[in-house]
Amino acid sequence: MRCIRIQAERQQEVIFMKTRKHDTRWLVGVALFVALQLVLQFTGIGLIPLPFIKATTLHIPVIIGAVVLGPLAGGILGGVFGLCSMWTNTVASSALSFAFSPVLGAELGGAAGALKAVWIAFGCRVMIGIVAGWLWIGLKKLKVNDFVALPVVGVVGAMTNTVLVMGSIFFLLRPEYAALKSVTLDAVLGLIMGVVGTSGVAEAIAAAVLVTAIGKALLHVPAFQSRPQLG
Repeated sequence: MRCIRIQAERQQEVIFMKTRKHDTRWLVGVALFVALQLVLQFTGIGLIPLPFIKATTLHIPVIIGAVVLGPLAGGILGGVFGLCSMWTNTVASSALSFAFSPVLGAELGGAAGALKAVWIAFGCRVMIGIVAGWLWIGLKKLKVNDFVALPVVGVVGAMTNTVLVMGSIFFLLRPEYAALKSVTLDAVLGLIMGVVGTSGVAEAIAAAVLVTAIGKALLHVPAFQSRPQLG
């Protein structure tokens, strides 16, 4: 009986050590992706100013992080993307920054305006990582080849960002968007679909290429080959 107990204790100790080592690798992985996001942010290529909106590359680390580290990491990285978006749209505002900055949103619509901006800038970006992470898990359970699964996740992750953000602007800020564009409320849907069909499609194509190339390389790194589905 004593031998059985000692053997069970040793097995538990081995499991604990493996779990702790894995958790440490996960935390380091998340930290590396956060650092990459901050580099993109502070070099100015994370959110690129356009006349009425800021094009983004910050969704790429979110999607790749969700693939190699799981949905939880993807959600965290999406949150970092959201914080970067709120900061940029507050200190270097553009015409549509009231939709992404709680400060400018509050100036325009009070507490409700601030909450809308938090959802659009932060909540929608958290969803990128969650959707991408769970989609990857689902595709891997179906044994879909990486060269098919990775671009699919890249496109869906990028379109999650575009559709949620522009859809939220349509449903939550349609009068403000119409006033910004100097059009009627009925014309807003067409303008929103135009953004989805141009900038959204371009970002999705870029995501498909980059997520496939970078994701495939990282999946061969030992630290990313065994990871928890939720982490």
